[in-house]
Amino acid sequence: MSKTKSHDQPTHEQPTHDRPTHDRPMRIGIAGLGTVGAGVVKIMQRHSDLLAHRAGRRLELVAVAARSRTRDRGVDLSAYDWEDDPVALAKREDIDLYIEVIGGSDGPAKASTTAALKRGAHVVTANKAMLALHGAMLAQLAEEHGASLRFEAGVAGGIPIIKALGDGLAANEVTRVFGVLNGTCNYILTKMARTGRDYSDILEEAKDLGYAEADPTADVGGVDAAHKLALLASLAFGTKTNFDAIAIEGIERITLPDIQFAADLGYQVKLIGSARMTPSGLEQRVAPCLIPNHSAIAALDGVTNAVVCEGDFVGQVVATGPGAGEGPTASAIVADIIDIARGGNRPVFGVPTSTLVDASPLDPGAARAPFFLRMTLNDAPGALAQVTRILGDAGVSIDQMRQHGRAPEPAAVLIVTHEALRSNVQSAVEAIAALPISHDHPVVLQIDKG
Repeated sequence: MSKTKSHDQPTHEQPTHDRPTHDRPMRIGIAGLGTVGAGVVKIMQRHSDLLAHRAGRRLELVAVAARSRTRDRGVDLSAYDWEDDPVALAKREDIDLYIEVIGGSDGPAKASTTAALKRGAHVVTANKAMLALHGAMLAQLAEEHGASLRFEAGVAGGIPIIKALGDGLAANEVTRVFGVLNGTCNYILTKMARTGRDYSDILEEAKDLGYAEADPTADVGGVDAAHKLALLASLAFGTKTNFDAIAIEGIERITLPDIQFAADLGYQVKLIGSARMTPSGLEQRVAPCLIPNHSAIAALDGVTNAVVCEGDFVGQVVATGPGAGEGPTASAIVADIIDIARGGNRPVFGVPTSTLVDASPLDPGAARAPFFLRMTLNDAPGALAQVTRILGDAGVSIDQMRQHGRAPEPAAVLIVTHEALRSNVQSAVEAIAALPISHDHPVVLQIDKG
């Protein structure tokens, strides 16, 4: 008969979930009870013992704030105090940690986050727009008042990329961070490629499925991805967030022929957010790009996100997973809560705010890359010769060229260039567009080797 082990002695048996190491619980308030906020409440209710064990103390939801008290959110809120004003919730002295999932770069989200930090309360948020515009200011407030500010849920949902950059890759000099940062755009582009249906048709389907908002401008226009990129760049390079320096181009102009022609050349079209430090400045860009089929993110399907970090010692690290939704985003928020409850208080952007630098933005025209050009030329003698001459005069050399179509109809001409200055490619394209033989304005997409 085996001996019963004392609970006071070390044991390798499965631990119980009812003995947190701190006597006082972490008292929490949450503002915003939409999909994500309700998801956080569900996790805290369902896994209360598990969370207490992992955090080393009880996590106690004390109060909530939202616009409507009567809306059915699929979760029981009767045990919690209610505040109509999120700022009032953030100022409550019985709240140790404030969760902000209201959304919006300013307004109640910024006001309540500021109020919480000023009194030394920790903050966990999923609000990438607020941090992309006000991150340095809020980080400084957190430092001044001894509070933590965490935002794992703000970038790529359930992918723990913020912790990876801030902690796991801290021994590396990061040379580049990039990836597919918006699930809506990835869903539309992959669905177009697989079904042969047009952009507008797939966009409406994405709305019906809840993958796109009623007003999808921030998603398809690249703004959502740019907010996330601003945060990744700050973490990767120790720079102040500079959303205004990001070159942004959405997927609205991508047509089915673009996707089909790219596939014919061995590429997939993806909306890529990319940040890299160059000798001439920090390049930050969100734009649809051609990705070679052998790349790790070329096969990325549906609403899945991927973030790729390149470090001088670790090489390339690829993280993929769900980039949005109730479960993944709420999971990331609760993970931040646990980290704070354990006593973690790393700098918001990986280094003290006093050491964050104002990086000089790279002139977009100074970036070098290979490019894909699609143009439609009227049937005329010497048409291709005129195009190649303009490209040559601009210092742009051709790697591949294909023609689709038969005379006398206008023909689609596809050109893949060798690496060239973006400014040279743009000037050549404008000259080509002005030719009488040009049927429409050429499409220019950067090729990213992934």
